[in-house]
Amino acid sequence: MTQPRHPERLRAFIGALAELIDSHPGEGDLLHRGGKLLGQLVRHDDWLPDEFAVPDPTRYQQFLLHADSRQRFSVVSFVWGPGQSTPIHDHRVWGLIGMLRGAEFSQGFARGADGRLEKEGAAIRLEPGHVEALSPHRNDIHQVSNAFADQVSISIHVYGANIGAVKRAVYQTDGSEKLFISGYSNAHLPNIWDLSKENLAQ
Repeated sequence: MTQPRHPERLRAFIGALAELIDSHPGEGDLLHRGGKLLGQLVRHDDWLPDEFAVPDPTRYQQFLLHADSRQRFSVVSFVWGPGQSTPIHDHRVWGLIGMLRGAEFSQGFARGADGRLEKEGAAIRLEPGHVEALSPHRNDIHQVSNAFADQVSISIHVYGANIGAVKRAVYQTDGSEKLFISGYSNAHLPNIWDLSKENLAQ
């Protein structure tokens, strides 16, 4: 595995986000300030370890990069193979999506008067450095897809819980839902806490 050149970027993001959450901000403030922190992280594509950026030909990958010890938040790299997409789904916790590599579309959905799900506005195209915020109170249901049919895209998702343990739902367009827990594609986490090599390099 090729060593990332700047693992300190993810380490600094995790520390800053934990500090922000410690201050008990309202959700709007948390999403605004947390979005700025995530924007700073995904502005640089030189920190994600290669093994957490590997696509799978059959489905998108969800690699856990960090889980807060109190499960207040989790950080996940989503790796999209060409043309891959999620089903329509919700989160039931706050979320932030930061585009790191390639591009993706996020299409929001809302329930119509008859209970069916209808597209809510045009799909948002996320390019590297862009961040989208999600809230269970206003825009929680969406579908995400790789904007490219011929290349891999990677986005960094932050959730207000250990998303690999949250019971949430996927939807059909008729509004029916099926509960699921997403889980993760990896069995171990990146080690961003060993500063020995970084200290030697200074």
